[in-house]
Amino acid sequence: MERLKSGHVWVYRSDVVSADGIAPGALVAVADDRGKFVGSALYSTASQIAVRMISRDAVSDFASLLRQRIADAIRYREPIVQNTDAYRVIFSEGDFLPGLIVDRYNDLLSLQIVTQAMDTDPLRQTVLAELTERLNPAAIAERVDSRVRELEQLPPRSSGLSQGDKTSTTFTMNGVKFHFDALEGQKTGAFLDQRENYAAAAQYARGEALDVFCYHGGFALHLAPHCSSVTAVDSSMPALEVADRNAALNGRDIEWIEANAFDLLRDYASSGKQYDTIVLDPPAFAKSKKTLDTALRGYKELNLRALKMLRPGGTLVTCSCSYHVSAADFVEVVADSARDVHRTVRLLENRSQAKDHPILLQVPETAYLKCLILNVSN
Repeated sequence: MERLKSGHVWVYRSDVVSADGIAPGALVAVADDRGKFVGSALYSTASQIAVRMISRDAVSDFASLLRQRIADAIRYREPIVQNTDAYRVIFSEGDFLPGLIVDRYNDLLSLQIVTQAMDTDPLRQTVLAELTERLNPAAIAERVDSRVRELEQLPPRSSGLSQGDKTSTTFTMNGVKFHFDALEGQKTGAFLDQRENYAAAAQYARGEALDVFCYHGGFALHLAPHCSSVTAVDSSMPALEVADRNAALNGRDIEWIEANAFDLLRDYASSGKQYDTIVLDPPAFAKSKKTLDTALRGYKELNLRALKMLRPGGTLVTCSCSYHVSAADFVEVVADSARDVHRTVRLLENRSQAKDHPILLQVPETAYLKCLILNVSN
């Protein structure tokens, strides 16, 4: 209960005293141990997060509240989303709609549902109707994470179009064009949370650049106008094929390399390769607290090798999307790496996720992305 009093919105199963006979995904009233009403919430019979608060008030018509919250989320983004037609429309708890994620890519919407409550047909139809009325997309696709559905004890479901028949489009971030296929790729399609970091990195990029874990080329394509050459690395050939199509769309000549990033960096560092700009944007290494130490070692190795390869005055853009690696932990890992290879680093920018992925101060789990832009000298 202290967690809720502090403003958090989750109650773990181990803290639930009584939930007898409550149906999966039900709207429930939450009371403290003295029986005093605390607020309204959505209940899961499967998740370790058993209760997700949605209001401090009594809610009798969740569909009506859902429509209002969707409208509020769209309105919230109107002044803060700039230079793009691709952004996150709804960010789960960040928009007070736990379990619902919606991204916009030009005229297409990509939807993901990850809780029992949001998965009910009436609420799903409410979401689709409200999004259609307010954003008028050509189509809405639902992306399914089979593992999450299994954990939530939801029936199997396939990714596919929920509305319309268009599956691909072209979107623009910061003047850079990208292909988008609604039913391919990771997450809901692209890494929109890095959009503002792409633009920030481009301000400092110069000379020969290396983009490691490039995926569809987000950083690489933003660096290209400012650099003499860009080499980009990823272990996924399908991702690199999309990245190459994106390069052609923008008239950019980028060298794409299919390789394991750790192996490539080790080889490049050993052979004395040097760059003026290096980007490290790996996937989440720490999926849970249990893997934190292993994750920190992974970040240490990546940053250490990158720092070795930067020419004096070079720029390192280094990222972590692991929630379990705190911002302080990440800074410490990079600082330790610099100390080990006898480099001096100056912090140019300490950044987070794009503003369309809002962070609730009382819910630290909504803050996950770290992006450091550093000037590196001897």
